[in-house]
Amino acid sequence: MNSQNSLSSESSMGSQPHHKKYRRQTHKRIFVNRSLNLEKIKFFGFDMDYTLAMYKSPQYEQLGFDLVVERLVSIGYPQELYSFVYDPCFPIRGLFFDKTYGNLLKMDPYGNILVAVHGFRFLHTSEMLKLYPNKFLALKSNDERLFILNTLFNLPETYLLACLVNYFITSQDYTETETGVKKGDLMLSWESIFEDTRNAVDYVHIGVCATHGTLKEKTVENLEEYVIKDPRLPTLLQRMRDHGRKVFLVTNSGYSYTEKIMTYLFDFPHGATGPPGPSSMPSTPHKQWYEYFDVCIVDARKPLFFGNGTILRQVDLDTGALRIGSHVGPFHKGQVYSGGSCDVFSDLIGAKGNDVLYMGDHIFGDILKSKKLRGWRTFLVVPEIAQELTVWTEKRALFEKLEDLDSALADQYKNLDSSTELVPDISKVRKTIQQVTHEMDMCHGKLGSLFRSGSRQTFFASQLLRFADLYSSTFLNLLHYPFSYLFRAPHQLMPHESTVDHYEICPHFEEDQKSMSMMSPALTRKRTMSSRPTSTHNHQTDMIASAPDPVEVTHDHDVDE
Repeated sequence: MNSQNSLSSESSMGSQPHHKKYRRQTHKRIFVNRSLNLEKIKFFGFDMDYTLAMYKSPQYEQLGFDLVVERLVSIGYPQELYSFVYDPCFPIRGLFFDKTYGNLLKMDPYGNILVAVHGFRFLHTSEMLKLYPNKFLALKSNDERLFILNTLFNLPETYLLACLVNYFITSQDYTETETGVKKGDLMLSWESIFEDTRNAVDYVHIGVCATHGTLKEKTVENLEEYVIKDPRLPTLLQRMRDHGRKVFLVTNSGYSYTEKIMTYLFDFPHGATGPPGPSSMPSTPHKQWYEYFDVCIVDARKPLFFGNGTILRQVDLDTGALRIGSHVGPFHKGQVYSGGSCDVFSDLIGAKGNDVLYMGDHIFGDILKSKKLRGWRTFLVVPEIAQELTVWTEKRALFEKLEDLDSALADQYKNLDSSTELVPDISKVRKTIQQVTHEMDMCHGKLGSLFRSGSRQTFFASQLLRFADLYSSTFLNLLHYPFSYLFRAPHQLMPHESTVDHYEICPHFEEDQKSMSMMSPALTRKRTMSSRPTSTHNHQTDMIASAPDPVEVTHDHDVDE
């Protein structure tokens, strides 16, 4: 049950419904996991790739896919790989690749396998149980068997791994084994295929001595084809600075690529523009991209940046070369720096940690490490939210059908208790639930939703909930909120709260009350300040024997309220 619905529903005793909470339009919303007072944020930080610079989908994934295929063929893989065509409906983020059996796994936060696919073939429960007892695989931080494909850059790689597995298991030239394929005296393990693919991806993204043909070089050759250019970008950054906030860039990309991308993103005949309407303020003059930032860091090497880091050096803007020696501060406006560490960076800008809001798309490199190691407030950019919300709203009938089926299932057990020998036939209802759930999943794509499989949350969803204070499809949605805004997290209801209505009547039968009291002694310990018994002891003894009720708000409810 939705918390908003449960709070606003009218009781049978005649209570008036609560006032409906105002919410912005869905596509302008920012969603909250932990309350955050924007007024307390002094520093706004940004990643570049897939944050400031959003890449066009599926064109950009297709480019990366084709370049990796080209690299694999160049190192000896079959020419038939050129026939592979990228399918944007297949991959989602947050999948694990099992190097032992060559399977893509969609998992929950605890290691339970929700979906398993071998090439293009989705495994049935019986097949999964043979490979993974109890459909479970322990998630260990140092496990070499699993590789998580967690970023938007991983989408082409995810689909390519499926293509490769499918190619080798369907080719008449190869014989499949449990851990790979054989051709004569040649053995190709799934792990070796994965490592070759990983190396090819690194080659395409990083290149060797600026070899022509890398992803970044192809991108800058045709920026209009691959990069989204949004005129609202300079407006938001300028407003941040106009409100006395500091703005910084920390990206893993090198200076040469960063300079080209950022120049394109800010290449407008104007600078920041005023809000639309008859009273619109004129736009500001054009500025260079780095003039919108107080500090720019390239080659940050996150997540290392949040740990030991590297040497902080200044970039020569004319040549792109790094100046000798370590930069010890202060930072100068209009300059760009390379490397460094969060400790040095924070000291130089005077940041404490919780006064920084850092925005990025990488759940591990941007969000998890900045939160766990440095206490920064975090904003995760999740472009998939737009499509997830489309399904959530347009397929409302499917969700309502599931609720009806849950009610039908509950009715099957109505008035039955432990003395009942009758076993109700729920097979038809269960099968219908599975069919409706599958239909819902397919609305998202071939591997379902990024955040769930049926009623189960994915590993990716758990990471988002745990480490991202805020999340949205784009950070540009900050334009729709004042800089004094209090992002207040909704109540996270547990099952005993979400499935019990506020107006549900407590047991009035004496035997039920006695039973509840025996099972939960806390019911008889319940005290309020008004019902607390008056002590007959002297004042000094009473203070020692009984803890006083807090007379001020001392409990940590919402840190930023």
